Parts: sequence; structure tokens; C-alpha cells
Amino acid sequence: MRHVRRVRTVPLVPRSRKDAWLRDEVILALDLYRREGRNPPARAIEEVSQQLRALPIERHLAADPKFRNPTGVYLKVANFVALDPDTGTKGMSRGSKLDAEVFSEFWLTPTLLEQTAYAIRANLDGPEQREGEAEEEPGLEDAPEGRLLTRVHRTRERSRALVKRKKAEVMREKGCLACEACDFDFHATYGERGDGFVECHHLVPVRDLRPGAKTRSADLALLCANCHRMVHVRSPWLTLAELRQLLG
Repeated sequence: MRHVRRVRTVPLVPRSRKDAWLRDEVILALDLYRREGRNPPARAIEEVSQQLRALPIERHLAADPKFRNPTGVYLKVANFVALDPDTGTKGMSRGSKLDAEVFSEFWLTPTLLEQTAYAIRANLDGPEQREGEAEEEPGLEDAPEGRLLTRVHRTRERSRALVKRKKAEVMREKGCLACEACDFDFHATYGERGDGFVECHHLVPVRDLRPGAKTRSADLALLCANCHRMVHVRSPWLTLAELRQLLG
């Protein structure tokens, strides 16, 4: 008898438990609380519920009608009531550590919260999501704005056509492909083996990424593998100026 090997389907972004919210989701819920207060109208709750179910991160969970339903969204809003120092009430006291982190990062910067939530909604079904959802790089932190926008960022900085054009422009201008942070040149160090090798980093803040927007060569910086990893290894990510400052 011939045995058929079964292939196990692995979730794109594993959760520790089914109801563990991701940063992207908490940001959208906090934006709802900022806009509508502690008792959002049913219309607004339903809208956010649909957005959460549409996040292209764990599509398999959307088949469950209870997943991120309006009741769950309302309870998440109640967690923010407990965190808000201006409410004068405890609200729900079972909020997560992530709820507190996101609230601390965004509550005093409402414009940043609005921009980030808008970017997440705008990129719910963008081309970068379909292109990059099966490829998540281990060992690197997502941007503070969440997994979805991180995926858009990394997909754009890996565009072969764009990277090729950027390298060609820098070669014409400078005659080498040195790291813009530490000046390391792979060709100078490794000879022919390192010829043409360098990585590209997307400089545009993830909250400003929009689906279909054209990425220019000026939006990319050439970095050696070490410097590029240091940008992404912890959240919040380093800017190019901050990276250069670390190197003295």
C-alpha cells in the first residue's frame, strides 16, 4: 500500500493563542478609541471588525465568525479606557502588555496614530501583501507600526529592478558601491567575489507607504549587510542618521 505524505499547513504568523492580538490590530483598535471614545457607534465597531478580519496576516482565521467580531473589538476598546488617564474610570483591567505598549507609543502623538492606522487600512490588500506574505525573515523586528507595513517596506527594498537601477546610478556617480553608513566596500575587500554586492534599505517611514506608490531611487540607501541588519534588529528601527551616529 502506498503511503501519502501529508503536508502540514503552517500559519504565516504563529500566535501563542487564538485570541492574541497583533500590533497592527491593536493600532486599528486604538485609532477607533481615539476617534469615537469609549462607546463607539455600532457602525464604527463593525467597520473596524471587518478591517481586522481582512488583515492579510492570518487569512485562515477569518473563516471563524467569532474571530475579531464586533464584541471582541468593543472589549478591546474597553481595555484602552483603563489605560486612558483622562477617563477617571478603570474600564477593563485585563488589557495585555501590548495594549499598554501601543497606547504609550501613540496616545500622545495622535497625528502619528492617525497616519499609521490610515496606512494599515490602505495596504490591506496591496500588491506587496500578496507578494511578500509567504516570506518572513526571522531574527529581525517588525517596525513599531506593525507586521503589515513591515512587509510592504521589505518587499520594496528587495525589488530586483529597483535595486539594480539604484546600484547603476551609484556606480555612475561614485564608481563604487560602498555602504552609506560605514563605507564598507565588498568589492574592495573581497575582490571579484564581492563585485556588485550591497543591500538596499528603504528610507521612507512605513507609515507613509501607500499601495501602488512609485518608489524612487532616492528612497533607497545602500548598506552593507551588517549595517542593514542593525537598522532592523530592534524596534524602533534606526534612521540612517542614527545608524551613522552609532558608528561615530
